[in-house]
This record gives sequence, C-alpha cells and structure tokens, in this order.
Amino acid sequence: MTVIEEFLMPGGGTSINTLPKVSLHDHLDGGLRPQSIIELADSIGFVLPTTDADALGEWFSDQSNAGSLVEYLKTFDVTTAVMQTREGLSRVAREFVEDLADDGVIYGEVRWAPEQHLARGLTLNEVVEAVQDGIEAGIENVEESGRSIRIGQLITAMRHANRGLEIAELAVRYRFDGVVGFDIAGAEAGFPAGNHRAAFDLLAREFMPVTVHAGEADGLDSIRSALFDGRALRLGHGVRLAEDVTIERQDDDNTFVTLGPVAQWVRDREITLELSPSSNLQTGAVAAWGEELFDHPFDLLYQLGFKVTVNTDNRLMSDTTLTQELALLADAFGYDVGDLEIFQLNAAHAAFLPLEDREELVEAIEAGFGDA
Repeated sequence: MTVIEEFLMPGGGTSINTLPKVSLHDHLDGGLRPQSIIELADSIGFVLPTTDADALGEWFSDQSNAGSLVEYLKTFDVTTAVMQTREGLSRVAREFVEDLADDGVIYGEVRWAPEQHLARGLTLNEVVEAVQDGIEAGIENVEESGRSIRIGQLITAMRHANRGLEIAELAVRYRFDGVVGFDIAGAEAGFPAGNHRAAFDLLAREFMPVTVHAGEADGLDSIRSALFDGRALRLGHGVRLAEDVTIERQDDDNTFVTLGPVAQWVRDREITLELSPSSNLQTGAVAAWGEELFDHPFDLLYQLGFKVTVNTDNRLMSDTTLTQELALLADAFGYDVGDLEIFQLNAAHAAFLPLEDREELVEAIEAGFGDA
C-alpha cells in the first residue's frame, strides 16, 4: 500500500482524498510502485538506474519532464521490462488496483498494450489473463478492507505498430472477461488512427467501445481521424482541440469565442475529453498556451461546456494521484467542490459500462459529494 498525501480544498475544509472518483485514463505501465520495480527487476536481472526507491521515483519524474512525448515515452522501457512474466504482470495489476482504491477511486479503467509484454514468451491471451488475475486479487484485497472498487481493462494497440486488428480481436475475445474497451496509444504524430481502420471497423461491428489517444502530440487532423476512422466515444487527452477555439474578444466578465467544426462536433455530441493536466505539461501538449498549469486550456474547455474529465495518465512518471490533479486544478482555477463533482459525473457518464452501472456510479458520486 502506498502513502497518499492528503489534499484539502483551497481554504481548508473538504478532503479531496475522501471524495469518490472515477479514473478513465491511467496506464498500467505508468503506475508502478518504485519499490516493486526494484524487486521485479532483481528477479529477472534487469539493471536499473538506481536501486533506491525514492531515488528511482525521482528519476522517473526527472526523465518525464523533457517537454516531449517521445522522450516521455522512453521511461516506459524500464517499466515494461519488469512486466514480462505472469508474476510481474499480476503483481503490478494488483498493486495498481490497491493504489487507486487508496486514492478514493470507486471505478477505474486501466489501459495497457498486451503486445508490449511478450518478450519472455507469454502469449497475448496469457498476458490479458495475468493482468485480470491481478485486478481481481486487488479488488478482493480492497473489499477485505471494507471498501469497494470496480475495474475494467482497456486493451491498447500501439499506433506505430501493425498489430491493430490482432489486438482488436483480442479485446473482443475478452470483452466478458474483464475487458471493457479499446484504445490506441504511442507516438501520435505521423501515425493517425486511420492506419488501424480495419481494427476500428471490427470493433464497430462488435459494438466495442473505443477511446483514442488524440490531440496530445498532434493536432486537429489527429482528432479528426480519431473521430472519423476510430469512431471514438472519448478522446485520450484531446487537449489540442482548443486549437479549434478562436477567442474573438474578452472583457472583465466574459470571453467570446468561435468554435471550429471539430470542436463544435465534439462539444455538441458530448464526446468526452480525458484530460491529464500534469502529463500535458510534461509532454508539451499545451506548450502553445504556456508552461504553467494556469495556462492549460482545461478551464476554457470546461467553461465552454465540453465534457471534461480529470485523469493522471501515468502516476509514476508524473509523480501524481487523481486527488493531486484535482487539487492542482482547484488551486489554479478556483474550483469548488461542485466543480470537482461535475468532473466525476462526466467521467461516470462516459465510463465504458452498461447504462445501469453508470447510473449506480452517478448515485455513488452524488452521495459522496453530498456529504462533503
């Protein structure tokens, strides 16, 4: 179990930690505990930059602050290296679930790319089953502590590889055994969603929900491809959708804007944005607007009525939690508890779950925030 720093709403009072949360965009290979990396690396003879847990955590954070998605992604060479065995995958998945529960998450979707975990001879089926075993063990441990959490797998294909259709078939194969949806991730620029059109066609025929990383390291064309080729119900990050918002004029009370066709489509059809504030700063996704959290277009998109959600992306690399991301936003933009509740309700409505289950999530969030 990790130690979660406590965050209070600005001005004191409500503990953000205790509020019920929904996590939609959180990578399995980006959420490992440093001590677990050290122990797993030792068991397979993998050499790490350091074998001190605190120092290793700092190494990940430092390496991830390069301002480039490509450089940011290099840190995953270390985490994926220790996730090549059944034991490694199951342990990481179990601890992932436990850490989410410690952060107040009541529903989480964990995304990961099975094709990156075959180096030691496991099959695609075996790695999915190993992760699911870990998830179920984590859920059981959480329930034994008197709490509850629900977790779904988002099976991810690497957009720069050519296994999209095979990974889509894998997702469909396990849709009743822990898998709730499909994603593509990895280097975005130069690798549009349209490269995996056959995979997305299969998923559409099978009515499998899809989210697509888009609008992070590439702009509006990438988002268009996610919507048109991927039929995405959610956009992974999607922050550069703000490039399609033109600020016409501002005064002390109002900002007057014009939405371009892509932004208009996303807002009008309530396509959810999986925003990850700290990660977006680290990877340079919001460099066009500035280098501080206050410069992030999160608030602009929120005020314009987009379905924004708050996510961690990679808790290890960003040295963050969902609680911390909410606290940072509250401090930067003056949000109150009611705003934070809206973000969680947006996430609950966008979860890749049956309607009845989403309604239960909404009720749990409203009850939890009602006591705040």
